[in-house]
Amino acid sequence: MAQNHSFDIVSIVDLQEVDNAVNQALKEINQRYDLKDSNTTIELNKKEKTLTIVTKDEYSRKQSIDILQSKFIRRGLSIKALKYKDPEPAAQGRLKQIIELQSGISKENAKLIVKMIKDSKLKVNAQIQDEQVRVSGPKIDDLQAVIKMIKEADLYFPTQFVNLK
Repeated sequence: MAQNHSFDIVSIVDLQEVDNAVNQALKEINQRYDLKDSNTTIELNKKEKTLTIVTKDEYSRKQSIDILQSKFIRRGLSIKALKYKDPEPAAQGRLKQIIELQSGISKENAKLIVKMIKDSKLKVNAQIQDEQVRVSGPKIDDLQAVIKMIKEADLYFPTQFVNLK
């Protein structure tokens, strides 16, 4: 009896961990001497999955992003989930940076993953299902080889592997 095993490749962002990282970053920004008078704010919009940084100048913006990225890494979040928009001027001569949180695998990215799996010549099937890719095959070793290949690929979006059956 040949049993098929499967797992899903997903791209999800834990918004609670993002919220914690934002709070830690704001705490550090407010304590740093060189950023004390920058009045920097970082707002998380959970509904739209965006972060908005408003600060006084380019130096403060870059430092705030650097601090935010370090907090993401410390909390186990991938900084590949951050998609930066161009900085734009805000009220009172301040600078505004919008950062989108990538969640879910887009159709183009899913097709890229499926192509990588097919090109590997492993005996597995890959199907696109909404914002995830389901990989199935008779051998667990083949599935583990796919996981290893996807982890080693330098994709520009974060991936996680769930529902290994």
